[in-house]
This record gives sequence, C-alpha cells and structure tokens, in this order.
Amino acid sequence: MANAASGMAVHDDCKLKFLELKAKRTYRFVVFKIEEKQKQVIVEKLGEPTDSYENFSASLPADECRYAVYDFDFVTEENCQKSKIVFVAWSPDTAKVRSKMIYASSKDRFKRELDGIQIELQATDPTEMGLDVIRSRSS
Repeated sequence: MANAASGMAVHDDCKLKFLELKAKRTYRFVVFKIEEKQKQVIVEKLGEPTDSYENFSASLPADECRYAVYDFDFVTEENCQKSKIVFVAWSPDTAKVRSKMIYASSKDRFKRELDGIQIELQATDPTEMGLDVIRSRSS
C-alpha cells in the first residue's frame, strides 16, 4: 500500500471524496494533507459546491505544502459549459524543506490514485495557480 520512496499510504477517504467531486459534484474542491506521524495522505478540507475559487486558494496554508483538486467550470469559445478537474501540488517557498521533499516524492503515486485529473499545476505561490493560469491550460 505505501509508496517505497516516501512510505505514504493514501487513506480510502481521499479516493472516496475525489470520486464524489468527480462523479456527483458534491464538492467544489478537496484539500489533502500528509499526516507524517500516520504516514498517510488524508482529507483536510472539503469545499462546498457553491464555494468560489477564492475560497479554494484561501484554504491552502501560506507556509505548508498540500495537494488539492479543484473542479473548474468554464465556458468555451463555442459557448459550451465545461468542467475540468485540476490537481494542484502546493509547495510554497516558505514551507519546510523536509515537507517539500515528502510532498514531491509522494505526488506521482498519490495522483495515480485519483483517476480523472485533467490538468496538473505545480505552485509555489498563488500566482502560479491563478484562474488565468487554469483558464489557459483548459483550452
């Protein structure tokens, strides 16, 4: 179950909440945290379907790493309503080096557990995961 590189297991709740976001649109976003003592990734915060992108970005701590998925709704140039699931690997410059290493080494395995991610962003500050960045990656 655990990743040989980082030893992090993925709690079943992570996959469950992701599936609820993807299939039922129960949540706008899910923020995941690595619990080092338990050596596993857990769900830290769930965003209501009505939450804005600002609510999402505000839920990421300024000086700690997190993984997150965001259900991004947009309208195409052809005026079609679409949605893409965005995976954010949040690793701010102010986070501890050990934490950055653990998140970096666990990311690919964790992401494989979440089937249906369409866009991936690696962000060290909020500008790298702004709505404009997501929009440009969506088209």
